[in-house]
Amino acid sequence: MKRRKTRELHIGKVRVGNGAPVAVQSMTNTRTDNVTATLEQINRLAEAGCDIVRCAVPDMAAAKGLKFIVKESELPIIADIHFDFRLALAAIEAGVNGLRLNPGNIGGEDNVKSVVAAAKKRNIPIRIGVNAGSLPRDLLEQYGHPTPEAMVEAAWRHIRILEDMGYRDIKISLKAHDVPITIAAYRLLASQCDYPLHVGITEAGTVNGGIIKSAVGIGTLLAEGIGDTIRVSLTGDPAREVKVAYDILKALGLREYGPTVISCPTCGRTQIDIEHLALEVEKYLNSIKEPITVAVMGCVVNGPGEAREADVGIAGGIKEGLIFRKGKVLKKVKEEHLISELFSEIDKILLERKVLHK
Repeated sequence: MKRRKTRELHIGKVRVGNGAPVAVQSMTNTRTDNVTATLEQINRLAEAGCDIVRCAVPDMAAAKGLKFIVKESELPIIADIHFDFRLALAAIEAGVNGLRLNPGNIGGEDNVKSVVAAAKKRNIPIRIGVNAGSLPRDLLEQYGHPTPEAMVEAAWRHIRILEDMGYRDIKISLKAHDVPITIAAYRLLASQCDYPLHVGITEAGTVNGGIIKSAVGIGTLLAEGIGDTIRVSLTGDPAREVKVAYDILKALGLREYGPTVISCPTCGRTQIDIEHLALEVEKYLNSIKEPITVAVMGCVVNGPGEAREADVGIAGGIKEGLIFRKGKVLKKVKEEHLISELFSEIDKILLERKVLHK
């Protein structure tokens, strides 16, 4: 898959743009001045595979909390700033690895210059974030409602402020809850610049609807080579966002992380309880971080042949099934032993890989 060529920047230890792997980002939903709770959530995000974490900085108490969070966090921290340039300066002083702010919204030119100077000194990138729900009034009057063109024009206003100050360590996002508008906005901006883009569908919703909207929107753009970092915005536990983000990336062959389950939809040929087996396999793999592809197929028609690329799998029969690896049948076992035999083969593969890696 051909990726869009972009500038390279660094958010802490994470390389972004210029062909780097698409980075997975999330955001804490704790109060940032509650250092203990925020660090606990960051640790869970790191365990889930998150690459970058953003923390809200609504006041100076939150900015002061960042000093301790940055020191203890194993992930790069981006400070989310709105309106008050002093919070940006305090976040930079606390040692954050990036800022999310719009330079046109933090006061006059002198305020922006002070933030840019501090960011330059620490090599801290700035993400400009345009949301369809908070466009400038004049653009809404000009375009009638949030359009892709209005979003891109809003982004360029902020970009030019930084460019005029000789600052180009920039990443950009153009988010809306409307998927087609979001896709069109990113396509338009991608055709106009080579800055890295942070892709997401904002306010996507709760798990079921939010996953679908994010998969369609983020997945479409990534498939077109657009996107250097992504966030799946879901209501609730941010660790869930990370899992969904990796599912999208794995579906497009852009990142390898953790197991992938292949399972057939069942049909009249199926003689075993495929749904139960697939759910048991998914549950077993939940704690495994090593990339491994496991197939749960309902019959020999959709068994080793169609799932030949799977590392290991099962194919059901009448009260029995086949265990196979890379399309090669290993053995035939009774239905009640399928799961235990499959788990045994999974463990063997993971052990073999550990031995080979030594």
